[in-house]
Amino acid sequence: MKTVSERFLTYVKHHTTSDEDSATFPSTKIQLDFAAFLAEECKTIGLQNVSMDEYGYVTASLPGTIKDAPVIGFIAHMDTSPDASGENIQPNIVENYDGKTISLKEGTLSPEEFPFLKDYIGQTLITTDGTTLLGADDKAGIAEILTAMEYLIAHPEIPHGDIRIAFTPDEEVGKGVDFFNVESFGADFAYTLDGGRIGELEYENFNAARALIKIHGKNVHPGTAKNVMVNAALIGTEIASMMPADEIPGKTEGYEGFFHLCSFEGTTTYAELDYIIRDFDKDSFENRKSLIQSIVDKKNLEHSNCIELELTDQYYNMLSQIEPHMEIVDLAKQAMQDCGITPIIQPIRGGTDGARLSFMGLPCPNLFAGGHNFHSNFEFVPVESMEKAVEMIVRIAELTLDFEKNV
Repeated sequence: MKTVSERFLTYVKHHTTSDEDSATFPSTKIQLDFAAFLAEECKTIGLQNVSMDEYGYVTASLPGTIKDAPVIGFIAHMDTSPDASGENIQPNIVENYDGKTISLKEGTLSPEEFPFLKDYIGQTLITTDGTTLLGADDKAGIAEILTAMEYLIAHPEIPHGDIRIAFTPDEEVGKGVDFFNVESFGADFAYTLDGGRIGELEYENFNAARALIKIHGKNVHPGTAKNVMVNAALIGTEIASMMPADEIPGKTEGYEGFFHLCSFEGTTTYAELDYIIRDFDKDSFENRKSLIQSIVDKKNLEHSNCIELELTDQYYNMLSQIEPHMEIVDLAKQAMQDCGITPIIQPIRGGTDGARLSFMGLPCPNLFAGGHNFHSNFEFVPVESMEKAVEMIVRIAELTLDFEKNV
């Protein structure tokens, strides 16, 4: 059997960055290459009904050792975030971490800047070299699922029901389950392995929208521009200055929502502001969208309707879909405790495939994959956290035997 870290180190060699601006699905062909690799891996370890469809979804089954148990699913995504380079990843392995600053090829991982490093003294850390992200989001999840499946295959004495697994593309750009077939997947409920630090158990997430503001200016020679020039870039700064200054990611936490200006590009002739809007509360979420609309409306009155607003909902808070099925949360919590893991129940300040799947009829809380500093050149994952995730998956499979299906 391969260890979970061996699998992970193999998987991060595959470049799978998704592209938010692509019109294809998946958004990048390289994800299809990795999907084909994973499909072969599933066959190699002995999974059944292995399939890779035209969209790049990889699914497989592990038949149960007993009958009449609910069918459980485990899901992880193949793509990495476009927020940082995911090409030519060179992992850095730090054995028996001593609690001190880790020097990278570019930059450092310092416990002064990242205090949670101190939680892993004595453990083995896999970090980036500082020039790319690592890909623990979510190749750690993939490695954990397949290692757990291989373990169950090698230990048929462990009782469990039917298990379904799936690996999805384009989660990082909010399209991961656009073509996912819940009915054919055939699970009664599922878990995504897409959380962060060990112990995370999440069944609440942001409501999410994207606001793309396009400003069309008019450029003439600045020497004769009075009452003629319309400076798109300046209008963009006016709009940005009207947004709530304290409601941004750098000043919010917990259940607090925010507006996040992801990019601002502009000239006199044309400018574009790309915002994401996040809030846990549905009413507050709607109010945030209304605020952006009112700001654009106000500026259009001042500037002769030169502004376009494209406002698009991306996903919603899964809490409303999980609350009728809290037994699946309790199941995961019990599995963690049985494995010596302290559950950390908290809202996701982001989203997962599981949020959308829950609204598609597949209740799907999110479990830890073990990594830290996702989407950045400072990403790392403790090997021991990945090993505990494997134990947790196996224990969840065992516990379903006594599980009363209510989904």
